[in-house]
Amino acid sequence: MNADLRALPKAHLHVHLMGSIRPSTYAELGGEVAFPARYGSWDEFVAAYRATKDVLRSPADLHRLVVELVADSAADGAAWTEVSISPSGRHRRLTGSDEATMEIVCDAVASASVSGSAGIVVGIDRERDAADPDRMALLAAAWADRGVVGLGVAGDETAPIAPFARAAAIARDAGLLVVPHSGELCGPESIQEDLRVLRPDRLMHGVRAVEDPELVRELANRGITLDVGIRSNVALGVAADLASHPLPALVRAGVPCSINADDTLLFGTGLAREYELARQLGLTDAELADVARASLLGSAAPPSVRDAALAGIEAWLAG
Repeated sequence: MNADLRALPKAHLHVHLMGSIRPSTYAELGGEVAFPARYGSWDEFVAAYRATKDVLRSPADLHRLVVELVADSAADGAAWTEVSISPSGRHRRLTGSDEATMEIVCDAVASASVSGSAGIVVGIDRERDAADPDRMALLAAAWADRGVVGLGVAGDETAPIAPFARAAAIARDAGLLVVPHSGELCGPESIQEDLRVLRPDRLMHGVRAVEDPELVRELANRGITLDVGIRSNVALGVAADLASHPLPALVRAGVPCSINADDTLLFGTGLAREYELARQLGLTDAELADVARASLLGSAAPPSVRDAALAGIEAWLAG
């Protein structure tokens, strides 16, 4: 019998707050949009993602979503969760300022510590924040001592990445991880440019690196973790179907990979479910343990959390 994947200690590194509302909470807050099994286009997905923000009515709602997300990840075996949030836009209108949003989110992460350890990745939108990306990087840096652990760059990968080089440098100088989305909508050339311009610690997605064997070798040699979302990739057509997902090829080529839900509500998935999908792809328990290990080693988890979880992986394997 295969070992229980919820009992496997792991880190949840690629999960967006507003796309990961509990279905019950979404309904309670008045959400009525039904999300498809597959999205016909990137624009359709973005519209669905933005619709989730419409359910927020108060700062208390925002606090609640963070606490619930961390608890749900912990229930699926996450010893550490990095919650991605973009403070601008709807959140700014709700709370009054980016600083007020960060106060709420950081306080929520601290409150969530009763169920699981977590940090925050502040996201920059490649289109919306292109005029002043440094502002978001400085915001992230200012909250580095309150739970912010990384700076992300998300959105349409066809938008230029060069304007975000200084923002990445600001984050690095503050001791934050740089974790952009890359290699999802665009192919290996986009990944190579992101590696050169942003000097990232990890890549969210990155799965289209499999199209370039030399790039795969580079990622393996440099130990750059790919934060993979299996269900997400299938729902958005990055992989034609589950059977053709490149995760096994990447793992067996020596590329560090973490497994993540990306957006639990929008993709109808969860962290443990993603590990089950990886098992369906043929990953052995030893390979799944390697993935869990890579997720922790590539994370910003405190050493005490990371080391305890790594020991737990060995116990799970022996179990």
